[in-house]
Amino acid sequence: MTDDASVAGEPDTRAIDDLLDDIYRAQERVEQAEIYRQAVAAELPPDLLARIDALPEGEYAVDEASDLLGGSIG
Repeated sequence: MTDDASVAGEPDTRAIDDLLDDIYRAQERVEQAEIYRQAVAAELPPDLLARIDALPEGEYAVDEASDLLGGSIG
């Protein structure tokens, strides 16, 4: 058995979770544009960048962003 969740047919949420952990370390809410900028800087895969880019503009709490992006933080 492997630790790679994507092998089991489930999305790998580690990249999103790690990004959100870093962004929300000292903030309660973050703008969509800032989440996207940080994701580009972290060189996330194109499919994850597309999900972040598709978020409506506005501020998000970590649990809101995680829910919308398919992460497991919450």
